[in-house]
Amino acid sequence: MISTRARQASALLGAAVLLASCSATPDQPPAASDAPSSSASQAPDGSFTVVATGDVLIHPALTEQAESDGKGKIDYRPLLAGVKPLISGADLGICHLETPLAPQGGPYSGYPSFSAPPEIVDALKDTGYDTCSTASNHTIDQGSDGAKRTLDKLDEAGIKHTGSARSAEEAKKPLIVDVNGVKVAQISFAYGFNGIKVPTGKPWLVNQIDPEDVIAEAKAARKAGAQVVLASLHWGTEYQHEPNAEQRQLAKKLLGDDSIDLIIGHHAHVVQPFEQINGKWVAYGLGNHVARHSEPKGSTEQGAAARFRFVRDGERWKVDKAEYVPTLVQLGPPIRLLDLTAGKADDAGTEALKVAALKDTDEVVLSRGAGDQGLTRPGR
Repeated sequence: MISTRARQASALLGAAVLLASCSATPDQPPAASDAPSSSASQAPDGSFTVVATGDVLIHPALTEQAESDGKGKIDYRPLLAGVKPLISGADLGICHLETPLAPQGGPYSGYPSFSAPPEIVDALKDTGYDTCSTASNHTIDQGSDGAKRTLDKLDEAGIKHTGSARSAEEAKKPLIVDVNGVKVAQISFAYGFNGIKVPTGKPWLVNQIDPEDVIAEAKAARKAGAQVVLASLHWGTEYQHEPNAEQRQLAKKLLGDDSIDLIIGHHAHVVQPFEQINGKWVAYGLGNHVARHSEPKGSTEQGAAARFRFVRDGERWKVDKAEYVPTLVQLGPPIRLLDLTAGKADDAGTEALKVAALKDTDEVVLSRGAGDQGLTRPGR
């Protein structure tokens, strides 16, 4: 059961948080404000908030930064500290762990066949994440052993997971968590696995997108008691802001079904639009949450956290408040993940990057009319 949190779900932190995230020393993560926002304090009784973020894509440069911050040990917490108030302030924090995990001590690898240090999961837990989707095009980069290690580590850290499994029995059991007394299910599917074949005899190892399979899993979650079903989908075209035809068609089909309440998208490594379909939201792509590509594009360092507040609507639950919170991977050194709504930077270069990233993210996220449908950004 996920414990009820005080409703601190605001990214409108003081400027001190952003300054700390830009200038924190390696062995001292930035401090975070505990003050709830006015919007959080006005949340209706019985409501709950969900914050979901983009790809956690552990490139070697991020591990080098974590080793520097940990003074020889691997510690990703300083890197993620800038978004900790945003994530930990939600009633349900959802991450997308794209890369499989290596054994403790390695060996580690990056693109094209990832094997990430398990310490990233400890940092995700510290940041406030409750669940992670694990179905991605890299899930089986290290075979079934890598998929198993990933889930074992998430279990050890106390983070729930969905999208891959260690057995047929586990795959059949829907992820349902208690959020403020509401049973919320999360399901996770990926478009494919970069040509890697799912091991013979283990079709349950990772979920591959098929519209009927997605709907069937959502219905199974409902049958198991879920009152809200969130679908995490690894889909789309890399580095393209516009959702492709397949994404649009699939979103229309899935949100036309009564069993699915919300779609959270990943994979493109750049932010994609939000849109309301049949009165329900799809965030086509949240971009990278944390990554360090060998050739940064600017857009690959920009991300968006999706924040949705659910309220009761008769016998069902619906989103009554939808927000996006722009984020930025500041390449430094040091590399730091910033909440761009948290305040003004302490140097002109970082502030210029922030202003440009906000402008870019606003333009993309709102490009399919989401602003007219009620989507807002803190501070805008």
